[in-house]
Amino acid sequence: MANVKGTYALVLALDQETDIAVGRLGTFSFPSGHYLYVGSALGGLFPRVRRHVRGGRKIHWHIDYLRQRARLVEVWCLVSDERRECSWYRAATKMPHAGMPVAGFGSSGCGCDAHLLYFASMPSLETFRRKLGESGRDLRKMSLEAEVLA
Repeated sequence: MANVKGTYALVLALDQETDIAVGRLGTFSFPSGHYLYVGSALGGLFPRVRRHVRGGRKIHWHIDYLRQRARLVEVWCLVSDERRECSWYRAATKMPHAGMPVAGFGSSGCGCDAHLLYFASMPSLETFRRKLGESGRDLRKMSLEAEVLA
């Protein structure tokens, strides 16, 4: 399972507004609510998601800063050899009430505005699937205990 490639979305909840220093990006005020972060793991989907679930000892990615303060609610994933986080980000921006909290968050390696979106309430997996169209057909919610932490 370590070599399975894919794209994932982390759905995080932040219970209260919090100022967070995000590496070289700077310090930002993150409002309470939900966040959707998209990423690809072409070196191993399940180990990457496991790291995000458990948290890493070292800060490596922008999401690690937010993950220290926000609770992981869900993980959505798609097994694929293709890097899809940019198309997922574009699709997620079309979801109702999506907002970009920090320009450049998670997108330093591409041309996207960010790979993190803010929602005042929980984003819907079904809505996200619809925004992805045919490519979202096989997207699924991971069972954190059975699949990721095993």
